[in-house]
This record gives sequence, C-alpha cells and structure tokens, in this order.
Amino acid sequence: MGLLEEAQDDAVLSALDRAVVEAVRARVAAGRRDRFDAGVLALRDLAADVGPVERAALKALWGRIEAATGPSLVTCGGLAQALATDRYGLGSRPLSADEALKAVEGGSRAMLDLTSDRPWWGRLLARPELRIVAALPDDGRARPQAFLVSKEISGPTGGDRTFWVTDSGWSETKIVEDLGEAGLVADPLAAAGGLKLFVLTGYVQAEDGRLSNAPGRLTGVIGAAPIF
Repeated sequence: MGLLEEAQDDAVLSALDRAVVEAVRARVAAGRRDRFDAGVLALRDLAADVGPVERAALKALWGRIEAATGPSLVTCGGLAQALATDRYGLGSRPLSADEALKAVEGGSRAMLDLTSDRPWWGRLLARPELRIVAALPDDGRARPQAFLVSKEISGPTGGDRTFWVTDSGWSETKIVEDLGEAGLVADPLAAAGGLKLFVLTGYVQAEDGRLSNAPGRLTGVIGAAPIF
C-alpha cells in the first residue's frame, strides 16, 4: 500500500475497539465500589489468568477508572508523580508532604515518595485516621517506592504487606530478629528522624498480639497494601 493510499479499516479490530469504549463508558457511569479492598479483590480476580502485558494494561485502565470515579489524587515527590501517572493517568496535583496529608484529611488520596528527606510516614502514628492502602510497585517482587495514603476503609485481601514504624534504637537486624521470634516476617524499608519503617509480610492488624512486646516506645501499624 502506498503512503498516499487511504488506510483500510479492519472491521474486527474496530468492533473490538468499540466494545472497549462502551465497556469503559458503562463502568465509569456505574461509579466506584464502597470499599477500597472490594476493588482490590475484583482487580485481582480479573488479573489472575492473564499474561504480564494484559495485566499491566488492566492495572492502568483500572487505575484511570478509579481516578475518574474516586477521590481526587495529589502527589508528593517526583517518583510518586511518575508512578501515579503510570497507574492513574494525568491530573494529580503535586504538593508538599504536609499539604498532601492535609488533602487526605479533606477526603483526597495522596501518593507520596518513600524518601529519607521526607519521613512523612512517621506522622501517621499520630494520625490513625490516615492510613497506607496501596504501595507501588505492587507486584510483590519490587520494594515499595511510593505509598497511597487515604482515609478509606481497607481490610485483608489475601495477599498483603503491612507497614510498621518504631522508634527503637536497636539495629534493623536485631529488630527483624525480634519480630521473627514473635512470628512476624519483617524487612526494613527506611529510617529517618529516629524512626524506622518496616514492611511485614501479610495483613497485620494494629492490635495484633505479636506486636505487643515489639521493640520501641513509639510504635504502630500505619497501613497495609495489596500485592498483585
């Protein structure tokens, strides 16, 4: 076919494209689920039997539907902005860490970088109404680099990781060993301002008895995130 010849439409592909458009239109019109974890379970079920390319496309489409039907999204940090754009599309508003957490108090969601110069995560100990509900990347193979903070309710999904903070002066290795003796699998993520952030395998509730004698005077679970 020459460059000046009009491209011929592929009827099969056009029909599939129209089906996608109609499905997205109907899904956006239907609105959001009443709980964050309900959406997680639905997405996990859809992504269970597809390949990596389809899974990535599904996550991106799902994220944009969430952005269209859910709370507004703000970001803090360049990496958080990039990850939020990849998952939720353009439209998030960049703010400082303080402003982002205030926005969450007002009903927004906030994606924040995990960086040592902005240890915002320690502030969640004093603000239990704000919690981590997602962490990107969320495929379970990569370490979390940005967290989604929200006031939304989200329970266990059957494949989660929990985030726990302590002010213990012990070394990270000793803390991991102590938590291991209590039956918890822990991995250090960050340390700043006298606080240390760990990821715990599974969904661990704040009142879990295994944390009752955990090292530190100021400690607590600050949220949990699903793995896909």
